[in-house]
Amino acid sequence: MKKILLVEDDKGIVNSLTLLLNKEGYEVEVAYDGVEALNKFKLFNPDLVLLDIMLPEKDGWEVCKEIRKISNVPIIMLTAKDEEVDKVLGLKMGADDYITKPFGAKELLARIEAVLRRYQSDLSKSQKIVAPPFEMDLVKRTVKVKGKEVNLSYREFEILKLLLSSPGRVWTRDMIIKHIWGENFWGEPRAVDVYIRWLREKVEDDPSHPKYIITVRNLGYKFQEGNENKQG
Repeated sequence: MKKILLVEDDKGIVNSLTLLLNKEGYEVEVAYDGVEALNKFKLFNPDLVLLDIMLPEKDGWEVCKEIRKISNVPIIMLTAKDEEVDKVLGLKMGADDYITKPFGAKELLARIEAVLRRYQSDLSKSQKIVAPPFEMDLVKRTVKVKGKEVNLSYREFEILKLLLSSPGRVWTRDMIIKHIWGENFWGEPRAVDVYIRWLREKVEDDPSHPKYIITVRNLGYKFQEGNENKQG
């Protein structure tokens, strides 16, 4: 099920779009202002963002700009404006598409499907992650550290892939669990810590003083690319 973050302050539009998207099989999370949108983006990790321009707290331009600093997830701008300058600005900020209110359900769904298709196609072309000193082949499912291949279990590989995909981004235990185990995980969140320990034992020079898979106290974990400052 694809996840969509809907950022819109009009509750009437939110209700109708949520019903429409749920009916089409999308999971929807809603934010009613720009600040809430950025917070929920980091927690919900959507596959696509429907982003209104006129928002309280932070407008859609600013939200789009902030999201683009940490993610390439597709963004479709929603607005009542229909001026060419607004469309150009949205695209320059990093939006993938632009749809003007009022719009029909079929048009919106077609835009969503087209953007997701393009995004998935781009992802499939990127079959390797290179983040020194790591190199991951996502097709062969191999990992090299400083040119030497290491053997990882399925979940170790997936956790490392998640961390390497966004250097410097902090992933909470709950976020890691949702990505790797799924929504139906009923175990102990600290299971993530166990896998991180096992992963460090395989990829760090000194697992007790990791240089790459870093603990962010009271938050979670991140990958520090080329970090030479040993941290725990």
